[in-house]
Amino acid sequence: MPVALLVPAGLGLFFLTVPLVGLLVRTPWATLPHRLTEPGVLAALRLSVLAATLATVLCLVLGVPLAWLLARVDFPGRRLVRALVTVPLVLPPVVGGVALLLVFGRRGLLGGWLDQTFGLTLPFTTTAVVLAEAFVAMPFLVIAVEGALRGVDTRYEEAAATLGAGRWTTFTRVTLPLVGPGIAAGAVLAWARALGEFGATVTFAGNYPGTTQTMPLAVYLALETDLEAAIVLSLILLVVSVAILAALRDRWLGTT
Repeated sequence: MPVALLVPAGLGLFFLTVPLVGLLVRTPWATLPHRLTEPGVLAALRLSVLAATLATVLCLVLGVPLAWLLARVDFPGRRLVRALVTVPLVLPPVVGGVALLLVFGRRGLLGGWLDQTFGLTLPFTTTAVVLAEAFVAMPFLVIAVEGALRGVDTRYEEAAATLGAGRWTTFTRVTLPLVGPGIAAGAVLAWARALGEFGATVTFAGNYPGTTQTMPLAVYLALETDLEAAIVLSLILLVVSVAILAALRDRWLGTT
């Protein structure tokens, strides 16, 4: 390997791994078992995993059809729609939380109607956590699935159609299995992004223990009063994220 590439590659690896090593070095291993059993830690972890999972399911239900539309249907304004889908990738999460609040708040564009018609209030609830996480995570799924759809050999779908398969049968029996690895990759990325979401969640859902306080919010709160607690919470997030990503990647994507 050329030195001109090896040196910056090594520096890049160093830059990405040293903070993680620093987290492991500073972890209070002696008090770790006690801190892990604290009710606040368990509640935040449980809520984070549940909300991230529900957000990923929502992303799959809405994002897969959206990715198929962008990849397979040529309609006016497709580039604009694709740009709008990817906006949350570059939009500051706090701004996304404000936007969600203006739409789903009690005085929002839809929130007022939901409150008056169904008595449904979304902000500062667990549902708000799920919506905030889905908002920032869905672009990862859409991009991954759209890329997988564009890379599929359409001859298989055409062959199914010539054999009498309808559009829905072709989509469910041929297209989805072909893009399965792409969907799995997108789901994993979306889940990981949802698990670490902070800005949109704290703006739209608040920081209420047991209801909306996810692990990132708990880390931020602990950082102001107890550094060791913040380190332990950060370690949990790191371990859970790496373990889930590695397990799903090996099982669904077939990589090592």
